[in-house]
Amino acid sequence: MLCGCAPVPKFFARFRETSPAPLRPSRRHAPIAMQRRQVLRCTGAALTGLSFAARTGAEAASAASAAGSPEFAPPPTLAPIRARPDRLIDISVCTRPFRAQGPRLESERLHGKIVVHHYGHGGSGWSLSWGSAKAALPLILAPRQRQIAVVGCGAIGLTTARVAQRAGLRVRIYCRDMPPEVRSSLATGVWSPDSRVCTSEFATPEFMARWEAMARTSFKVYQTLLGLPGDPVEWRDGFFLSDVPFDQEIEEPDRGEPEYPELENLTRDLRPRSIPLNPGEHPFRVPYVRRFTQLQFNLASYQRLLLEDFLREGGELVQREFRHPREFGSLREHVIVNCTGYGARALLGDTSITPVRGQTARLVPQPEVNYGLYWRGHNLSVVSRRDGILVQAQGEHDFGNDDDVPDRAMSEAAVTRLAKLFG
Repeated sequence: MLCGCAPVPKFFARFRETSPAPLRPSRRHAPIAMQRRQVLRCTGAALTGLSFAARTGAEAASAASAAGSPEFAPPPTLAPIRARPDRLIDISVCTRPFRAQGPRLESERLHGKIVVHHYGHGGSGWSLSWGSAKAALPLILAPRQRQIAVVGCGAIGLTTARVAQRAGLRVRIYCRDMPPEVRSSLATGVWSPDSRVCTSEFATPEFMARWEAMARTSFKVYQTLLGLPGDPVEWRDGFFLSDVPFDQEIEEPDRGEPEYPELENLTRDLRPRSIPLNPGEHPFRVPYVRRFTQLQFNLASYQRLLLEDFLREGGELVQREFRHPREFGSLREHVIVNCTGYGARALLGDTSITPVRGQTARLVPQPEVNYGLYWRGHNLSVVSRRDGILVQAQGEHDFGNDDDVPDRAMSEAAVTRLAKLFG
């Protein structure tokens, strides 16, 4: 996800599986890889005069037969997005807690307490949350305390509390903010376990094995949440659009980001492969299109589910702000799990955390729009969720930027670009 602010999945790895010429990672692809954590979307759905509804049943059957696989059958007519600046209902900014070394998972004695640090997941917080909490559990259980405190109520804090409860512990969450006021609520909500999770320099074999275990554990848990009321987790199709062949490099501005490791190959089997579509098999007025299937979270209902489950199983919530770690000493619990995310930078003075700004605009919900889209080279991604259509564009200086003031002009420009896809 993004915040993670979202963030979007890394699609190029999947494109390589079916593209005739493999892509070679380069800095020019970095901005696109960053979009993965936000989730592609720039919908060019039913463009003027080019809808699948106009095709006869015989034509559709012929196209599918020629392709030799039902995977190539054209999707149903896509409802267009009503992309106008006056339909914007919210513009939000969040800060991803990026650590070059990857998530911090370690314990220390601090002010008379055992503090388990569990933060710094970049744009992968929601995606890795269950697996990361499982990885932290041995550190939490080691002191043999039956009651623990969790500081923070975002993606990592809530999920860590639930994993601890399942292990038989009593849990009290201390937090300044609760959903939907936490930073994690501002994420785009897509499966992006490799989104800014570390730099290539720190992607050791040990780290990669730990990351893979986290990703697979989280993925398995999310499959158990499909079909629940409110659709907290669901699979949705999307379309990746390009003006040039996917194996052709395109120039992108240098946004000053580090090199990120290629991790997706480790979990390639967890996602359906993207499918190339021929010009007659899609309604988009671009020459190159691939269809993909993406796991995503409807964060409003998902956070409510986590909170309700936490409270129903005896969890307690206490609103409290910590300004210095010595305040941990006043808590009644002996074991404290620090899940403060980006807040750890100020609370602990942890300068290993780099802020990464993410801005998302939300359009009025359109239940009929059930697809996502990313337009390569146009700095535009769209995620369709139950609570609205998220439109995201990157700023030129997001990395290392902690400015949380929304730039309305940037979001309106992104919505205007999106509108052009629909004629």
